[in-house]
Amino acid sequence: MYFIGGVLRPLGLGLLLLALTAPISGIGFRRGRLSKGFLGEPSKIPTLQRSLESEDLWFEQKLDHFKTSDTRTWQQRYFVNADYYRNDSSAPVFLMIGGEGEASAKWMREGAWVHYAEHFGALCLQLEHRFYGKSHPTEDLSTENLYYLSSEQALEDLASFVTAMKVQFNMADGQKWIAFGGSYPGSLAAWAREKFPQLIYGSISSSGPLLAMVDFKEYFEVVKNSLASYKPECVKAVTRSFAQVEILLKHMIGQRSLDEKFKTCTPIKDSIENALDIANFFENLAGNFAGVVQYNKDNSPHATITIDEICDVMLNTTAGAPVNRLSLVNDMLLNESNTTCLDYKYEKMVADMKNVSWDSESAKGMRQWTYQTCHEFGFYQTSANPADTFGGRFGVDFFIRQCMDVFSKNMDAKFLDLVVSGTNENYGALKPNTTNVLYVHGSIDPWHALGLVKTSNRALPTIYIEGTAHCANMYEPVKTDPPQLVIARNKILKFLAKLLEGYTSTPI
Repeated sequence: MYFIGGVLRPLGLGLLLLALTAPISGIGFRRGRLSKGFLGEPSKIPTLQRSLESEDLWFEQKLDHFKTSDTRTWQQRYFVNADYYRNDSSAPVFLMIGGEGEASAKWMREGAWVHYAEHFGALCLQLEHRFYGKSHPTEDLSTENLYYLSSEQALEDLASFVTAMKVQFNMADGQKWIAFGGSYPGSLAAWAREKFPQLIYGSISSSGPLLAMVDFKEYFEVVKNSLASYKPECVKAVTRSFAQVEILLKHMIGQRSLDEKFKTCTPIKDSIENALDIANFFENLAGNFAGVVQYNKDNSPHATITIDEICDVMLNTTAGAPVNRLSLVNDMLLNESNTTCLDYKYEKMVADMKNVSWDSESAKGMRQWTYQTCHEFGFYQTSANPADTFGGRFGVDFFIRQCMDVFSKNMDAKFLDLVVSGTNENYGALKPNTTNVLYVHGSIDPWHALGLVKTSNRALPTIYIEGTAHCANMYEPVKTDPPQLVIARNKILKFLAKLLEGYTSTPI
């Protein structure tokens, strides 16, 4: 089988019948994450396949895998698609790993991995990540309960689930399990193979950050480079616009002008002495660009606005000064998110994230993911240089302060350095001790800066796709996919073929 024009075709068998939505918002885009999670749904195009969603299934899971005396359990959600399963001793099992958002049953019928499953006769399973979606291990999201939220616990969940499913489906010992994941689940897919090679035979790790880092200043460097890939002048215009915001902040008239231009929910004059509010204001404006870049032109439901569109606005001199154009970009993102005003108040953001109820807005994943960044990964997308494109208002201290204010005063800079170092030591960072994992990244995606994009180690094959964004290879193929994305999906198919024919990992 091979991809042509974004369509998977079997050799000599004609075309396969392919399976033919959350807007980006600077408000709903924080810490490099959309309000509904990194991955979202498999396609922005509605199709008949969407009516074939899998039912919610439940697996009894241990609360604490590392304390044998703790016998508490909870119900973890999972999905099954056995439509293509050959159900013999050589049929593979594909496991989609859930991440920092609600798992979507739509992935059981759409997405590139489903076409791979049809080709190889694989059983498809998807396991929702603990503490996200409907998988509620505890009665609420208190900081004490979030102690049980970690990548290590999640990997143990996967191991327990695989072991149980082997029994439930009466699988032969030789049936190979292949893990799939995008973004944080892409990291988990790689780590699952590393930690449980006896259970996970291979993995496709898409856009997975392997290097934990407290001060992830490289994120906005990639955002700038991605904007410049359209037109270098775009970055110059954005830089001037943020500099003009700083100028307007210095005077009462300028502050009122910013309120009008950016539709602020509360007057900036009331927050001008509050550095945390102003930092939040700048991070929201920068997040408008980051969100667009991260999902630029892929077939995800996130990709509603492109780099081309926002850069064309920033370069439209008839719209006035650069700060005016910046406000127009902000309007685009407010409209996309059905948001009426720009809320930048720090205390309100903290109060929202301190809500521990499963019914709260923050329980859609932001509180949980923020905890994981504070307790394991860092990943803080900072801009601390006043002369840089997005200014110097949101350095690493701004994010560490959030950890301390939302969860615990003990989560200070020293604590972050300690836990992030521990994460890198545990998983090997950019030098993983594993095989049979394919690492896939796109050049437009800011997260590739923390991923494995090139290596001289033949046991660690990589695919680096020029011009594509976050997890682009995972979404449902369409005819408008760029040639380099089609080629990448073909390479993934070939990698899977080698794994499932008994080959060990080889360069691509």
